[in-house]
Amino acid sequence: MGFDWKEMFTVTMVLFAVIDIIGSVPIIVDLRSKLGHIQSEKASIVAMVIMVAFLFVGEEILKLIGIDANSFAVAGSFVLFFLALEMILGIRLHKEDNPSTASIVPIAFPIIAGAGTMTTLLSLRAEYEKINIIVAIVINVILVYAVLKSSAKIEKLLGDNGLGVIRKVFGVVLLAIAVKLFAANVKQLFL
Repeated sequence: MGFDWKEMFTVTMVLFAVIDIIGSVPIIVDLRSKLGHIQSEKASIVAMVIMVAFLFVGEEILKLIGIDANSFAVAGSFVLFFLALEMILGIRLHKEDNPSTASIVPIAFPIIAGAGTMTTLLSLRAEYEKINIIVAIVINVILVYAVLKSSAKIEKLLGDNGLGVIRKVFGVVLLAIAVKLFAANVKQLFL
């Protein structure tokens, strides 16, 4: 078939919902305040490379190491679950000794190109043309880059109270996504 505007728009919206970069603003602002700087370009490019590579060879890589897509999704749901708990409860579960940058971990992976995104890419690949998925990935990465670049402005606009509210609300949303991802895939592990 080839390029199709409708398919591309649908895939773009699905990926936008799964990546949820707007919901990740509190995490990004928190990381920026701890580290001082986030390399927006680097995080965006690495996330795009991860997503495009996973689109083409993800399932084969998982099979090669003996992991099915359902196990990968369940593992990803745990990562999302703990990130959500951090957001909701205001606690810190993940600690690094001296992180110098958060551009690759956790921003590019798993926040942008996480298990939910990768699992979604595998299911989209079965329904849509790859060219439409690639264009949708590029559009989403441009949106991600814009949000990463303007996170300081967003922080000033919302203030501490606004960010706190958004952090809690999107923490609950992220928790719901984690539970849905877990429930949808854990059944398949026992079949």
